[in-house]
Order: sequence, then structure tokens, then C-alpha cells
Amino acid sequence: MNDQPTDQLKTLIQFLESDPENPALLADVAQAALAADQCRLAQETLERLDEVEPLAGQMANLAGIAAMRAGDQQTARRWFDVAQQDNPDDEGLIFNVAWSFALSGDFESSAELITLSLTDKLAQAAMLDVQISHELGRFEEAEAKMDRYIAKHPDYAPLHASVSVLAMDIDRPDLAKDAALKGGRHPDALTTLGALELGEHKLDEAEALFEQALANGHKSPRAEIGRGLVSLARQDYSSAASAIDKGAQQFSDHLGSWIAAGWAHLLAGDGEAAKERFRKALDTDDTFSEAHGSLAVMDVLGGDIEEGKRKAEIAMRLDRSSFSSALAGILIANANHNAEAAERILKRALSSKVLPGGETLEQAIIQSVSFGLGPNSYSS
Repeated sequence: MNDQPTDQLKTLIQFLESDPENPALLADVAQAALAADQCRLAQETLERLDEVEPLAGQMANLAGIAAMRAGDQQTARRWFDVAQQDNPDDEGLIFNVAWSFALSGDFESSAELITLSLTDKLAQAAMLDVQISHELGRFEEAEAKMDRYIAKHPDYAPLHASVSVLAMDIDRPDLAKDAALKGGRHPDALTTLGALELGEHKLDEAEALFEQALANGHKSPRAEIGRGLVSLARQDYSSAASAIDKGAQQFSDHLGSWIAAGWAHLLAGDGEAAKERFRKALDTDDTFSEAHGSLAVMDVLGGDIEEGKRKAEIAMRLDRSSFSSALAGILIANANHNAEAAERILKRALSSKVLPGGETLEQAIIQSVSFGLGPNSYSS
């Protein structure tokens, strides 16, 4: 680990203690704090500097970056507005505003700021444009852009990492692997490679890649879910439930994650927690077949065969390939209104190829989670 930014920051703070209103020292401390990833200290120092001499231009931009990295997007955009007063056409500032909008979940506003000129000049803007189109579900648009951007910025690893995420969602595994390999140590690239290894049931290799993606405190819901699916494949249901829960909460509206979390809890023996996760998916999108089908399984396991039939029929109407509705149908057909018999079938389904597509329950759960559903972060 390189401690140079931290050491430099300590030295500058000592100087500042002797001269607390020195604007040059305050600026140096703020920049060093940001380099050492101490965003709150950077913000506080810049606030002190603003009292000594009002921030403008480059220092206002620095204050915006500090606030943005600290998670305060409203303050970030206020400082970017100040910076733009002197430089309204500065494309670096325009990108920072677009990035801040993306971080706050306002993808439409972010997209409006990203121009062809911006993506040609800034590789980060090209990456963000791919991520935003992906996040908004504009898969064809994102796919059409990515070749141009890769040709324009062939050596920018984060762009390749973002393309690897998109490729997983548009069912292009060869492209996903190639892009992930070019993405270097970027967490998205590592997570894509982990997902591909998991798909081939190479659990140790997948786990190592997910762990690398999560190293140094990096927040990656896809890697958390991937790690949970590795535990699920190993039948370590408690660990699986914990990890998938964490990823699902970070994603918030990733339906497959809530379904996978529910199944992990059910297999760990906590039916109430399972129901809660399945209902979360249903509340998020009541047209999602797996939510209805999973709740149908819960009804059958609870002995309410008629309600299970009703929910399974809804799931099947929504998606005839729904694995949970297929499993519910198998339980209904074989349980003879006996909840214990249904539970035995469920456990056998975990490792036996009883589903119509020839999958085990474990395989079906893993396949139901899309690793490419949206990027994790909007940073380079």
C-alpha cells in the first residue's frame, strides 16, 4: 500500500496548525485529503477556505468533487454551478455534473448532458454513456455505442469493464469475457469474469474473483450476490442468504437478487424471511413471474394448495419458462396435500434435475440472477 498521500496530508496539517487561515495551505490540505480518500476532511477544509476567500473556478470544482465522492450530490452540483460561472463550456465540469446526476439516480438528466463531443474527448464520458444507456434499459442503444467508444478509447480499462457488464445482459458471453480481460483489475471486470466462472461451476475461481472485486472496501452488489451464489452452490445456505441479501439491498430494485435471497433463506430454514424477500420482488414489479411462482411454492409448503395453484398459474401466464412456477407445479402434483412430502421434493430438487429445462433448483436460482443488470457505480 502506498502511504505517500497520507504522509503528505499529515505534514500539511501540521503546517496548517501554525497558520490556520493560510489560503494556499488550506488548498493544499484539501487536495491532499482528497488524494488520501478523506473526502469529509477535504470538504471541511474547503469550507474553511471559502470563509477566507470565496471558492471559484478550480477550487469550486474541487469542492464539488469532494462532495460528490462523499455522497452529497446536491452540494456537489451547487459547487459545480459556481465553477461553471467562469467556465460554462468546460467539458470536464459538464462531465462532473453528469456524473453527479448519475450517482444520485437521475439518469435522464445525466444522459442529457453527455454529447458526442464529450464522449470523443473524455473516455470517462464514453464509459458513463454506456452505463447510463444500460441502466435505462436501452440495450440496443448501448450496444450500438460501445464499438465506437472502444475504437475511440481502446486503452481505457473502465470502459471495457462497463462493456463486459452490458455484454452479460445482452447474452454475449464471448464479448463479456474479452471485454472483462481488457478491463484489468476494475471491479466490474473481475465480477464479470467471476460470473462466467460461476456459470461453469468453477466455484473456487469464481469466489476468488468476487473477493478481489470487493477488496479495499469497494462496494459491488454484483460481486456480493456472486459470492452468495457461490455459497449457495456449496449448500452453505446461511452464508448465501447473508451475502445475497447485502447485494440485493445495495441494488434495491434488482428483482432476481431478491428472489435468490428468498430461496437462500428458505433453504436455510427461515420461511418467513424467504416470504419477505419474495414479496419485496413482487412489490417492486407485480409482473415478475418468479415472484408469483416463488410465493406459490411457499403456499404449497404451508399446505395451502389452492392458493399455490392460483399463484403458479399467474406465474406461468407471465412466463411459461418460470422455474419457480414449474417447481410449484411439481410440488402440487406430488405432494398430495402433504406439506412434509412437498418439503422432501423441494430438497430433492436442489440437487436433482427435476425441472422441465433439466436444471437443478440450485442451477435455476443461479441462472435467474442477471449479473449484467446495471452498473455498480459511475466512476472511473
